[in-house]
Amino acid sequence: MINVKDILETIKMIEEENLDIRTITMGISLLDCADPDIDRSCEKIYEKIVRRAERLVPVGEELEADLGIPIINKRISVTPISFLAAASGGDVVKYAKALERAAGTTGVNFIGGYSALVHKGFAAGDRELIDSIPDALAETEHICSSVNVGSTKSGINMDAVREVGRVIRRAAELTKDRNCIGAAKFVAFCNAPEDNPFMAGAFHGVGEPDCVINVGVSGPGVVRAAIAKAGDCDITEIANIVKKTAFKITRMGQLVGTKASEALKVPFGIVDLSLAPTPAVGDSVAHILEEMGLEKCGAAGTTACLALLNDAVKKGGVMASSHVGGLSGAFIPVSEDAGMIDAASCGALKIEKLEAMTAVCSVGLDMIVIPGDTPDDVISAILADEAAIGMINSKTTAVRLIPAIGKREGDVLEFGGLLGRAPIMDVSRYSPAKFIGRGGRIPAPIQSLKN
Repeated sequence: MINVKDILETIKMIEEENLDIRTITMGISLLDCADPDIDRSCEKIYEKIVRRAERLVPVGEELEADLGIPIINKRISVTPISFLAAASGGDVVKYAKALERAAGTTGVNFIGGYSALVHKGFAAGDRELIDSIPDALAETEHICSSVNVGSTKSGINMDAVREVGRVIRRAAELTKDRNCIGAAKFVAFCNAPEDNPFMAGAFHGVGEPDCVINVGVSGPGVVRAAIAKAGDCDITEIANIVKKTAFKITRMGQLVGTKASEALKVPFGIVDLSLAPTPAVGDSVAHILEEMGLEKCGAAGTTACLALLNDAVKKGGVMASSHVGGLSGAFIPVSEDAGMIDAASCGALKIEKLEAMTAVCSVGLDMIVIPGDTPDDVISAILADEAAIGMINSKTTAVRLIPAIGKREGDVLEFGGLLGRAPIMDVSRYSPAKFIGRGGRIPAPIQSLKN
């Protein structure tokens, strides 16, 4: 039973502490849109997305008005397009343009799924899709792309890692007149989840229903405020406060997801209870860590504080929903988090510390801007390091790096909006070229043998 105190508390969270539903994402299977004729396949894709998602944005807006809860993004995720490219062949960028047309008609913020899953090797359509990613992202506005290069079960496909380093650089080069936005719409994964509602990594997995609604909640500001009110309590009490707060945040996501599912007559999938920050003041994961007692995010103790936060968020959120999924935990995207931006700008936060933090957070090296002259093999090696963390620890890790073409360490790249701004961070220039050039596959770890 919701009482007046609960209602007033929720209103305060929304008005003063940046609580919101970050996204309602409709997952749509495109497997029945495969066709040997790529043009027919593209028409089937457009028709199905528009038919399924024509009411997604209006329903999201109605829920905002009825419940008084901000819903920041309405998005779509689709079956990895490499599956369709395997059936049709041809110019794969046509698929990106069909998705872009569907995004325009439905009015969604993004469509994710211009993707390939190559963690164990390349199947038909995979190489063509990967090769086309830079052009597809340069020629569209609302399309997001991802490649899964490794998993705990399969190891790491180092041939794919090598190719993805080139893709990231090329995507940045083709959009250098737009702040290298192409690279910001691409992410490389290890252990990619099939039900993730967050971009750029959302795609509709083959184990998912034909159509489903997934919800991503947010609320770093709410968690920070709750810790601030607690005063000088011990660290065990901090964990309890985070759990209780995550429960309240996730309960709101469950409500929105259930109502969206009913209104759209589509099954409700999962709530991703991740703390997704924004550049807005008071909406920062870094500021939560600092509220725990760090002078600055990046100081000694940062990884321990983040581990506590991530675990407590999951424990609290899982009690509020029967269907928790996606990534779920704390995101640490540098350009999208005001506290991370400050910490990186003053030198407290380095890319090596961020890599350590990814061992205990929900994602990985996210929205990190690096010098524009960073070699492809260095980009690939950073990805390999991050994939190794995910593979060994049986968790999702990801890399979203943006080479700032024409800029160097100390400069700033401005995206605006939710993508924010980021100082350009230095990376090691010692060459991993021979390692990356070997190719092959890093074998799966011994812990993969759990059958």
